[in-house]
Amino acid sequence: MRGARLGALLSTLALPLAAEPIRIASYDPELSRDGPGLLLRDLQRGEDPQIAAMARIVAHAAPDILLLTGVDRDAQGATLDALAARLQAAGAPDYPHRLAPPSNAGLASGLDLDGDGRIDGARDSHGYGRSTGDGAMALLSRFPLRLERDLTGLLWRDLPGAEQPAIEGTPFPSAEAQAARRLSSAGHWVVRAETPSGPLRLLAFAATPPVFDGPEDLNGLRNRDEIRLWPRLMDGDLGPAPAPPFVILGLANLDPADGEGRREAMRALLGDPRLADPLPGSEGGRAAADPAHAGDPSHDTADWDAPPDGPGNLRVDYVLPSRDGLAVIDAGVVWPATGPLAEAAARASAHRLVWVDLELE
Repeated sequence: MRGARLGALLSTLALPLAAEPIRIASYDPELSRDGPGLLLRDLQRGEDPQIAAMARIVAHAAPDILLLTGVDRDAQGATLDALAARLQAAGAPDYPHRLAPPSNAGLASGLDLDGDGRIDGARDSHGYGRSTGDGAMALLSRFPLRLERDLTGLLWRDLPGAEQPAIEGTPFPSAEAQAARRLSSAGHWVVRAETPSGPLRLLAFAATPPVFDGPEDLNGLRNRDEIRLWPRLMDGDLGPAPAPPFVILGLANLDPADGEGRREAMRALLGDPRLADPLPGSEGGRAAADPAHAGDPSHDTADWDAPPDGPGNLRVDYVLPSRDGLAVIDAGVVWPATGPLAEAAARASAHRLVWVDLELE
């Protein structure tokens, strides 16, 4: 009897341990300040209530890999280091692996890109920004990261099927601007994460809002093509397609059912058979539904004023895993309907953190 029990125990110990799910999150904490170095200053002072609220949200979600959009970047990485330290002090995981390549956000073009006759405005940068790195992106991870491809420098005209704006057949604002304009308003990255269960590729981006333009629909067309980049990449039209498993994550700034923009682009991405849509949701989103909502408000990720004062609450932040090589365990949006965490979420940003738990198969 004793030998049988010992044999059973040894057999159990010989079985491989089940891998822990990996939590992937995307969050726009709106950590963009009015000038270079100001976010670093606020992080170092430790007194900013927005930063404290943002850190509480990240600590609550405790993602293993976190993409931040709308966060200021400096070339030395001091801001990102200070941010990671602030998150850890608030109880978030330690993120020893951090990545923030140069961004198009605030990168001067030397051209008039918005047609106002000037070349030095925030909209004349390759991506909107009042200074270099204003509202860029950053990846923070418990696992090693390696940038495999950086499509941030891709010219808009070089995306297969690209459509740039025109007024009565004339390129807007000029043929010279269209020849030089980059597609990414912040960046498009393919990053390899070395997880305990194997490699996982992160396809990260942040697209421009499809508003704040004129009848030429400059931002609407650009937003659509920033989203369309991913299917073209998966098709192999922009070089080798990323090998699964992978996750597309970031700020698309486009809802498939509500708000302005070329919504068919978002519907097409969500319906791509190579991707799974975990449909993360929250009680807070459901409770804050706008009266004329067409989509399911529980999936919204941004809390904006209802029309006519704003676009209304929308689903604009996404984590979309590949169907090949990944199993979705759980998903959610950090948006409680009431309580201290709900207050912190509202204080931190109009956006809500989106997370998905995945297992590599």
